[in-house]
Amino acid sequence: MIRKHSVSLRGHRTSFSLEDDFWHEAIAIARARNMSIAALLSEIDENRDAGSNLSSAIRLHVLHHLKTTRP
Repeated sequence: MIRKHSVSLRGHRTSFSLEDDFWHEAIAIARARNMSIAALLSEIDENRDAGSNLSSAIRLHVLHHLKTTRP
């Protein structure tokens, strides 16, 4: 299921829509790195391509993480 999430990134509120599976993986990545989900999302937001939206950037980050960490 796709859900809308609202977060504060660098002092301003934004929202994005994300499938539950991607959301849960993003939370797991943040926990594994000992950081808050807001900190991870800020990092993703800062490093995304100018033409991509935050939802897509999160999905790509999760995908890259899963592809590079599995055996």
